[in-house]
Amino acid sequence: MSDAVVTSAKSSDAPLSRLQLALRKPGFLIGAVIIGFSTLLALFPSFFAPYDPNFIDYLAVRQPPSWAHPFGTDMLGRDALSRVIHAYTVNMQMAILATVFALTIGVTIGALVGYYRGVADMIFGRVVDAIITFPFLVLVIAVVAVLGPGLIKMYIAITLVGWVYYARLMRAEVIAQMGNDYASAGIVMGYSDRRIIFRHLLPNAITPVIVYWMTDMALAILLGSSLGYLGLGAQPPHAEWGVLIAEGRNFITTAWWLSLMPGIAIVITGLGFSLIGDGLADLLRPRG
Repeated sequence: MSDAVVTSAKSSDAPLSRLQLALRKPGFLIGAVIIGFSTLLALFPSFFAPYDPNFIDYLAVRQPPSWAHPFGTDMLGRDALSRVIHAYTVNMQMAILATVFALTIGVTIGALVGYYRGVADMIFGRVVDAIITFPFLVLVIAVVAVLGPGLIKMYIAITLVGWVYYARLMRAEVIAQMGNDYASAGIVMGYSDRRIIFRHLLPNAITPVIVYWMTDMALAILLGSSLGYLGLGAQPPHAEWGVLIAEGRNFITTAWWLSLMPGIAIVITGLGFSLIGDGLADLLRPRG
């Protein structure tokens, strides 16, 4: 009776100890605060923005940062702080929608290929070799150039290219998990392939993919902003950090704040996702 109580207590304390370990890391806490606040800005931009982001005031064109306009104003007199805040909605949307479809497709294909191997694995290997031969950004730009500019076209392009990286990682994890006793036991007991893959292998192999996803969200923001800067992502007059930087590039010497402020927002938000990814790696890493 006492041994069962001790065992139960240890099993209930294990997840808590991991969480405490992650929370004790300053980087994880900083990342959580950054992403939490960024999410609030993305969900309620009008509550935080002091002005309408599209309000034009020709009497306040390219004013430097001041108490009235902490981030200055742009070439049309629009408040730069309000536009940076409203851009959180688009850029946080990019972080999710540009990666979640690639994550879903890649995890599914990777799990199936890692489980069945054979001809499917050989075909998958050739597809991976063909895609990773070219730089990721070049392929995305090429697909967007064919589909046309716009956020939806950008999400499609990133998904068509990005699923491979998730699938390759999931395939390797599933193959590693197949060597464990529980996988062999499931096969011997006559479990269906679907049950073994999605109820046993997938939950045990998903940890590195989730960590990679956090980092990929940061890269998605950078990629989306880069495409916006090139005119292939979000289109004006929508406020998006890459678009804002592009609008201010012609005034970099006279109105430096136009490009600097959205650039800082990109760096801080990307840093937040990276710090959370590092914290999750510690939280989900198997403990001996």
